[in-house]
Amino acid sequence: MTTIVFFLEEPSAREMLKGVLPRLLSSEYQVRFIYIIFQGKQDLEKNLEKRLRGWRTPNSVFVVLRDQDSGDCTKIKSNLIALCQKSGKDKILVRIACRELESFYLGDLEAVEKGLELSGLAHKQNNSKYRSPDNLNHPADELGDLTDKQYQKIAGSRAIAPYLKLEGNRSPSFNVLLSGIKNLLEV
Repeated sequence: MTTIVFFLEEPSAREMLKGVLPRLLSSEYQVRFIYIIFQGKQDLEKNLEKRLRGWRTPNSVFVVLRDQDSGDCTKIKSNLIALCQKSGKDKILVRIACRELESFYLGDLEAVEKGLELSGLAHKQNNSKYRSPDNLNHPADELGDLTDKQYQKIAGSRAIAPYLKLEGNRSPSFNVLLSGIKNLLEV
């Protein structure tokens, strides 16, 4: 059995993954998921190398996921890759949510509509703002405004994630995350 260990900066990312992974990786694949939640991006970066180096479970692969926020995506990813390499582990996937995890949800407004039991959101997907949600500077704020503040990070992620389409999401960073996980596991 393969263990896939997620190193995440926040619990809402875990909730999103819990809603998506069972559909992405069918039960025929023997995969166990472990979520290591840090207390924000600084805590993640400070402790990532040590946590990776100390990991002893055989047949483990790793995914590091954090938000880009206002930082330089290339620098953030390079820094995380360097930390992973220092750990001596391999089979590590580093992914950055452009700009925030909520970009994934804005890329599939039908899922937001179903998950939060709202109406009238899905038809907005073709509005210029939501065609490329990775380009929005503050997706969490956008999602809050769009849902009239009904979206809350953890509960909202838990509610929306089971409805996220595995193909056709308008967030390229979401799609790259999913394809990277599948490639990591060679599914």
